[in-house]
Amino acid sequence: MADHLSSTDDFMWSLGFDPVLRSTIVTLTVLERTVDWRVIVDRFDRISNVVPRFRQRVRRSARFRRPCWATDPDFDLDNHLRRLTLPEPGTAEALLDLARSAAMSDFDRDRPLWQATFVDGLGDGTAALVCSFDHALTDGIGAVQIAAVLYDGDSRTTSFVPLVAPPASPLLGAARVEAAVRHPLDTAMAGLAAVFSIYRSVRPVSGPRSPIMRSRTPIRRVDTMEVSCRGLKQAGIAAGGSLNDAFIAAVAGGIRRYHECHDESVRDLIMSMPVSIRTPRDSAGGNRATLTRVAVPVGATDPTERIAEIHRRTTSAREERSLGYTDLIAAGLNALPRSYVGSELRHVDFIASDVPGFPVHLRLGGVPVKEQYAFSPTLGASVNTTLLSYVDTCSIGINVDTGAIPDYRVFRDCLAAGFEEVLTSGT
Repeated sequence: MADHLSSTDDFMWSLGFDPVLRSTIVTLTVLERTVDWRVIVDRFDRISNVVPRFRQRVRRSARFRRPCWATDPDFDLDNHLRRLTLPEPGTAEALLDLARSAAMSDFDRDRPLWQATFVDGLGDGTAALVCSFDHALTDGIGAVQIAAVLYDGDSRTTSFVPLVAPPASPLLGAARVEAAVRHPLDTAMAGLAAVFSIYRSVRPVSGPRSPIMRSRTPIRRVDTMEVSCRGLKQAGIAAGGSLNDAFIAAVAGGIRRYHECHDESVRDLIMSMPVSIRTPRDSAGGNRATLTRVAVPVGATDPTERIAEIHRRTTSAREERSLGYTDLIAAGLNALPRSYVGSELRHVDFIASDVPGFPVHLRLGGVPVKEQYAFSPTLGASVNTTLLSYVDTCSIGINVDTGAIPDYRVFRDCLAAGFEEVLTSGT
């Protein structure tokens, strides 16, 4: 039988045809020094054997049928791996330019949807690995699971779910049918609640609400910063929230400051928040995250109050019954005109993504990993700020649409001030 893309994967894959909505995820791993090229080739060969998606391309199906995953008969690692020595002086800016180019580039759609570039020649003696993959291939948490294959065996964490999903149990569907027969009224009420929840998740929204971050283009700029995971967590707890609530509050504070730099005031803005629906039964391949929209109190000046209110709103969003119908919702969106879907995605003001990374120090070919960043796609929003944790550091990857935020360096400074404000509130 054909291995069709899930409706969610199909949705993400189809976005790639629009350069403004392109769903490419880029990761940047900084190593303390260079690594033997043969190690890089060997590790990606392992990944491509453990995760079938890395050897599969997307094949179009007949009309009204989802595309299929199909093994690339001409798969060759040389088509996906390259090595690059930066010309002197080998600056960090040059490295970010590579990540930026990867974020804006589409894949050869006759081949598997990923690329990796090993970079040396950096002036400080470090080396780096820039990887890019389509969101249909996997999501952020899936990418972390896959990365466990990349790193040395003695430094891997064992807290991740299996890379290959076990077969589904036929008893699960039977249990649901039995429950519906025994409790028809409860089942009907639950179904009605789910319908209203689905409506809330897909209803059109007016936007973007920002008076200045409104234009959308295919041009991106990326940047990075690092903050303390412990500090963010303390700030969240102090306000009755979590690390994720403090992270969103910091991004919101930065956006408020950016508006103030332009002599504009702002209240609530619409944020898309990725929510993982990954279970122990899911393989690392495939997209198992959904986007839920939340109105964020960007204009709230008190960081503690902002964290508390964000906690209330994000908790409500995570409890929506619609999260259990993600693939059904994606199937409905796939049936709508692309122009309408693209217009709705452009109504979102910003995205904030929180991805739990590795809690232990890592090595690649015996070389310590110094830092890790992720640049998640904007998907029609003005900016996607992604937190990827590594031990006790929250590495922040900033992916900006320069049509919405042309003075992106000013925005980066405002974002840094937003994080400082939140971290100070927790002390």
